[in-house]
Amino acid sequence: MKNSELLQAIVQNAIDGIITIDVKGMVQHVNPSASKLFGYEVDEILGNNISMLMPPPDSAQHDQYLRRYDVTHQPRIIGIGREVTGLRKDGSTFPMKLAVSEVKYAEHNFYVGFIHDLTQQKEDHEKLKEYALHLEELVEIRTQTLHDTIQELETAKEQISISLENEKELNRLKSRFLSMASHEFRTPLSAVLLSASLIDKYAEPYSSNEIIKHVGKIKSSVAGLTFILNNFLQLEKLESGKISAAFVAFDLRELGEEITEEMQLLIKGGQKIVYHHTGSETVVKLDKNLLKNAIVNLITNAVKYSGDNAIIAFDTEIMEKTFKITVEDNGIGIPEEDQKYLFDAFFRAHNTGSIPGTGLGLNIVARHVDLMGGKITFNSQENKGTLFTLLFDRL
Repeated sequence: MKNSELLQAIVQNAIDGIITIDVKGMVQHVNPSASKLFGYEVDEILGNNISMLMPPPDSAQHDQYLRRYDVTHQPRIIGIGREVTGLRKDGSTFPMKLAVSEVKYAEHNFYVGFIHDLTQQKEDHEKLKEYALHLEELVEIRTQTLHDTIQELETAKEQISISLENEKELNRLKSRFLSMASHEFRTPLSAVLLSASLIDKYAEPYSSNEIIKHVGKIKSSVAGLTFILNNFLQLEKLESGKISAAFVAFDLRELGEEITEEMQLLIKGGQKIVYHHTGSETVVKLDKNLLKNAIVNLITNAVKYSGDNAIIAFDTEIMEKTFKITVEDNGIGIPEEDQKYLFDAFFRAHNTGSIPGTGLGLNIVARHVDLMGGKITFNSQENKGTLFTLLFDRL
């Protein structure tokens, strides 16, 4: 292919518009992208003054600008580039980036303009500005919307479970749904948490207990919702076989103390989490992340289903051949008739009432424990509390 043919092909297929004019401003060449951008056929532009593509006052001043440049060679656009406004055939205008180069060919001077449409970029910029200005105002609305959406998800889950008879198809659709919903909620959750943190920061000079209290409520709600979404994602990964146990040695007592400290953020009223480790040894070999997730789920349930002044007992014990973790509360307990369904996904005992929840936590705990080769047992009486025990062989 000759160089001229290659150059012609590049110009004709360029994404940006390219227009060539002579020193009098008459259009000599227009590529398809430029004609489409301005809404003209190529023949409608060729041979006409380039000012036809400019709104006033630029259209009236363009020829004078060319003459001045021809005399002074002091550029305003040529060789520099700037943002200008274009005029379409239908009379509408649009923002564009214009870069002009001077070309000498066969003893004649020409000007080549490269045009990039900025319409979408401008629209996106305005949307970002508008969103930033109203972000803090949306915190309360977003929080309520997220709560409502979680309730809608639970309702949708029940409807899907009833309507689908094929268990395999149900699991496939459920996994896709949970994965999509969980990922979609992360962006607004992050926005709510960021806004709450900014409010907390900007309110420091005012020392307002009310602001501190409400910001704390927002952060606590976001933490609760994030925990629920993490469970949704965990279930999806378990369903699709994406999770496997990675055994490493770690200090069980340190993990217990770390979890106890973190869970203090979720307790209510005068509740208290009491942690105790038994045994002189502290190092075990398990999947630390899976074990932490299981314990956090158990303590979260204990906090949720216990009264305001309850004591949640969290214990770890390392023995010669085994070690165990127990979480005990004196909350509402599990009705005997519901206990056989306790580890099923989305199952909730009938005495949970209006206490929020998804019915995923214990299913995830059981599956994580199984991945690590352990066993989970429980002992519970309605209105007298529940004791969960995780038992593992030492490796």
